[in-house]
Amino acid sequence: MRSKIAEHMVLSKRTSPHVTTVHKVDMTKVAKMRERHKDDVQARYGYALTYLPFVARAAAEALRAFPIINSSIEGNNVLYHNEINIGIAVALENGLIVPVIRHADEMNVLGLQRAIVDLAARARSRHLKPDEVHGGTFSITNFGSYGSLFGTPIINQPQVAILGVGSVEKTPVVVDDAIAIRSICLIGLTFDHRLIDGAAADQFMQRMKSVLENWSEQIL
Repeated sequence: MRSKIAEHMVLSKRTSPHVTTVHKVDMTKVAKMRERHKDDVQARYGYALTYLPFVARAAAEALRAFPIINSSIEGNNVLYHNEINIGIAVALENGLIVPVIRHADEMNVLGLQRAIVDLAARARSRHLKPDEVHGGTFSITNFGSYGSLFGTPIINQPQVAILGVGSVEKTPVVVDDAIAIRSICLIGLTFDHRLIDGAAADQFMQRMKSVLENWSEQIL
């Protein structure tokens, strides 16, 4: 497994010129929404409500707005994907696997959380079907679950971008010339500079940032 992962990582680095842009996102509204509903979600559905499905929901909206981030390169052609299939990196004891949430843009936060929990559990118990690790158009890796603030993940070929999510931490920040405690997260997009320029990457990130900082979608 490590040999296959190494082969895939080296191929990606050799294929794509990697560039990473990082944005600081105020997750306070998301944090309050999560805090308000996490006990109900746990009691009703039996799983924890994390930050990751909120990020995936925002990513799906941004991918629809900026389809170049949801594309791939085939030879000299750019293939734009109609479906938004988001791969979620899952750490295993001896490696990493990226099961895919298909039609992620059609799911709400609870649907995304349910899919993440299901795929992660079956990945760790080796019960994934072959087609559940293929067909992704974009990937997310959540190294914040292990306390990391920031990282530069490697693109999952043949995709052209991967989102890295850091931990959400309460941080003193300046709001309207006053010090306030906010829930801050560093979110980075690593992209293939053959196809995506910094302007497009940052516009994508600004759309994600806007969705997360102005969160209004209800959970229950």
